[in-house]
Amino acid sequence: MRRQTKVVRIGSISIGGDNPVAVQSMLNVPIADVAGNVAQARRLEAEGCQIVRVTVPTPADAVVVRALKDAVSMPIVADIHFDYKAALACVDAGVDKIRINPGNIGSDERVREVARACRDNGIPIRIGVNGGSLEKDILAKYGAVTPEALVESAMYHVALLEKHDFDDIVISIKSSNVPIVMAAYRLLSEKCPYPLHVGVTEAGTYRMGLIKSAMGIGGLLMEGIGDTIRVSLTDAPEKEVRAGFDILRAAGHHVPGPEVVSCPTCGRTNINVAQIATEVEERLRGCNKSIKVAVMGCIVNGPGEAKGADIGIAGGKDCAMLFVRGEQKRMLRGDIVGQLCDEIEKLVL
Repeated sequence: MRRQTKVVRIGSISIGGDNPVAVQSMLNVPIADVAGNVAQARRLEAEGCQIVRVTVPTPADAVVVRALKDAVSMPIVADIHFDYKAALACVDAGVDKIRINPGNIGSDERVREVARACRDNGIPIRIGVNGGSLEKDILAKYGAVTPEALVESAMYHVALLEKHDFDDIVISIKSSNVPIVMAAYRLLSEKCPYPLHVGVTEAGTYRMGLIKSAMGIGGLLMEGIGDTIRVSLTDAPEKEVRAGFDILRAAGHHVPGPEVVSCPTCGRTNINVAQIATEVEERLRGCNKSIKVAVMGCIVNGPGEAKGADIGIAGGKDCAMLFVRGEQKRMLRGDIVGQLCDEIEKLVL
């Protein structure tokens, strides 16, 4: 069962409560390259990204926030470290959310000023705790990065905001260690009502990063924990977005668009399943039909194993049997991918 959390509005998106889990990513173009950041944000939005974050090291860099607001419709999150004036500049620029740790920006007066500015403008704050930057006293108390240490750090930062009557809060507590991440989020979910931004940080390059993220994010989603997710990959942000939606779908969440399933192949296979399945996925990118499409290697088991699919093919020798909702229709020869995609376009839901 989905954990019920406080609803937080981030620009045009609401997270928490019964709202769908939102997929987000972060721009990685040098901050001085405003045009490059805008171009990347547009590509991410085209991939379906629902929230995008950009680093804003100094108040002057808040110019990128305004440029992004003018270019895309998805909410913009400013990633702030240490400089509270950068946060205030982003508020003035129309940012939709601030990511900042209140304990890192200096005096209580500075925390009050940021909280007041965000409250007056309806801007939520994400507290982002990271296993690599725990407070020294908390790290000394626990002796290592533990779930309890991460949660204590998060609640410390929460208290700094709540002190100033600010509770429009989202929390993330990330580590590169999947078991620690999962245990920490479980513990935090029992301690506060705030929506949780779930992810595994420093997860690695595409292969290992995807595995860690699928385990950590997917596992928590299966337990009903998580209101927005970010798949962290040392790769193109567009891949983070695609992976995020794939993890959501695998965890049983509704994701618009087609899902392509395919068999692992065996010695009976007479068609190039891997190539066909990949081409079908690419051809269907942007398709809005929420259907399951199967690419199976042989007629012996294909239709039976994929009987839950709305439409699919089962390979023969240089041909493929088309089946629709378990019923065999006709044999496809020649441009199998093109014919299958044509049938998908004609499919009535």
